Amino acid sequence: MSKAVFSLWHREIVRFLRDRSRLTGSLMQPVIFWVLFSGALNNSVQFGGMENYSEYFFSGTLAMITLFTAIFATITVIEDRKEGFLQGVLVSPVPRAAIALGKILGGATLGVGLAVIFLVLAPFAGISLELGNVLMGLGVLTLLAVAVTGLGFVLAWLMDSAAGYHGIMMLFLMPMLLLSGAFFPIEKAHWLISWIRHVNPMTYGVGALRHALHGEAQGCPTFAVCLIGTTVFAVATFSLGTYVVTRRSARDAA
Repeated sequence: MSKAVFSLWHREIVRFLRDRSRLTGSLMQPVIFWVLFSGALNNSVQFGGMENYSEYFFSGTLAMITLFTAIFATITVIEDRKEGFLQGVLVSPVPRAAIALGKILGGATLGVGLAVIFLVLAPFAGISLELGNVLMGLGVLTLLAVAVTGLGFVLAWLMDSAAGYHGIMMLFLMPMLLLSGAFFPIEKAHWLISWIRHVNPMTYGVGALRHALHGEAQGCPTFAVCLIGTTVFAVATFSLGTYVVTRRSARDAA
């Protein structure tokens, strides 16, 4: 099983690194968002008790990088189906859980790797990179990357069209990111938005990142609650990914 997981993981890494457009789009689009929003709102108002908007939005940008990377990485499930690779894997003696684990770990590794590259820019946002904060941030990023990649894997496994997949991903994941407080504080928003915020799993991932990197996060649940929520999100999406793989046969995946 471990060899199968490693092979699928390695295949995802190599495919991503060879596709420069995917690499550039996954990293540069969130960076451009951060630069543009920070330039427009940096000194206009304080957010969450932080000195400027670039500091507030930094954690949200890290979450955005993991989300965009999940979108680009899990679309390979549809490509593998059309190329026949997926059918070959499904008829092999490889455990179905290994298929889900290899694909999800591959996408999660890419998400964490790109987020680490962006993390180097933290001093420009007024965030000091202390070892303890960095290690906690990396742990949270790993959980969040597994969670959103798992969700993307489930949606990609159930869909046959790459165009439809992108539409569904934007329909689900972008509102999840926007309603998590990644861009703006929403704890004082309309009661319906505030209610959605509490059931939105991305809220806990973004909140955990803020706690890890800043030491505090006004308007967010405690670090323990955010960490538990992110862990439950990751376990749930991985479990769901394993379930859909075991429920769909090679013939169904054609």
